[in-house]
Amino acid sequence: MLQERVENLLEEAFHENNSLFLIALNINDQNHITVIIDGDNGVTVSDCVAVSRKVEGELDEDEIEFSLEVASAGATEPLKFPRQYKKNIGRTLAVQTNSNKFEGKLQQVSEDGITITWQAREPKPVGKGKVTVDKEATIAFQDVLEAKVVITF
Repeated sequence: MLQERVENLLEEAFHENNSLFLIALNINDQNHITVIIDGDNGVTVSDCVAVSRKVEGELDEDEIEFSLEVASAGATEPLKFPRQYKKNIGRTLAVQTNSNKFEGKLQQVSEDGITITWQAREPKPVGKGKVTVDKEATIAFQDVLEAKVVITF
C-alpha cells in the first residue's frame, strides 16, 4: 500500500515538472523510501527538494512511520532508460554487450537502440603502419548489458 501511494505521489510530482522522471524507487522493511530521479536537463537540488516535499507533504507520519531520501542519478550510474540516453547525445559512452565493449560518442537514439561512433587505429591494407579509421556501431537496447557516460577531465 505504501509503495502504491508513493508511486502515485511521484507521478503527480513528475506531472508538475515533466522534465523529471523516475529511475528507481525502493522501500525497505523499515519504511525507508529511496527515490532516484533524473531529468532531461539534469537534476538540481531544488528538484530533489520539490519531489521530496510532494511525497512527504502527502504522507501522514501519524499514520505510518517512514523516512525519505530523494537523490539524482549519479554521474557514474549506468544508463537505464532511453530518455537518459537522449539527454546524453554527443557525450562519450562506455557500452558493454554480451559479445563486445564499445567506447564512443553517442550519435543517435532510436526507439530500439543507440548509434555510437569512434576512431580506431588499424593496420594499413597494404604496407606497414597503421591508419585511423572511423567506426560506427548500432546497438539494440536489449543487447546493452551496461552503458555509462565516460567522464573526462
